Amino acid sequence: MHWTPEDIAFMEKALEQARMAAKTGEVPVGAVLTNAEGKILAQAFNQPISLCDPTAHAEILALREAAKRAGNYRLLGCTIYVTLEPCPMCAGALVYARIKRLVFATHDPKAGACGTIFNIVDNKYLNHRIQVCAGLLAEKAQKLLQDFFKQRR
Repeated sequence: MHWTPEDIAFMEKALEQARMAAKTGEVPVGAVLTNAEGKILAQAFNQPISLCDPTAHAEILALREAAKRAGNYRLLGCTIYVTLEPCPMCAGALVYARIKRLVFATHDPKAGACGTIFNIVDNKYLNHRIQVCAGLLAEKAQKLLQDFFKQRR
């Protein structure tokens, strides 16, 4: 896959968000959501523990902020960059938000819902499909996750 310089820069920002999650004891997942013009609408990291909210995944928090800033729950033409393949909850939310493109770093063999275990973002029964690009800076994201879980054991 050919990655643009913008793709790489936005994924680096998502990795910065993931590092912030790790510093607070959260699973290191970060997200950056851009509009159709390539401007950042939202950035977020996992916070279900600190917010005491099981839905406070990086993608959900980014979607909430972006929708507020855009003034619309439909985020047409937007791209989201995530350090880990979205889970079923997040994948469903991305579909309902009408995200155009999902770029994620590493696959999630336990809960990946964008091609690994499920494929919610490209399901013929849903009213929207998302273009998925996987593997951007995967090694960096994998190392961040591995280091986090090694420290917790």
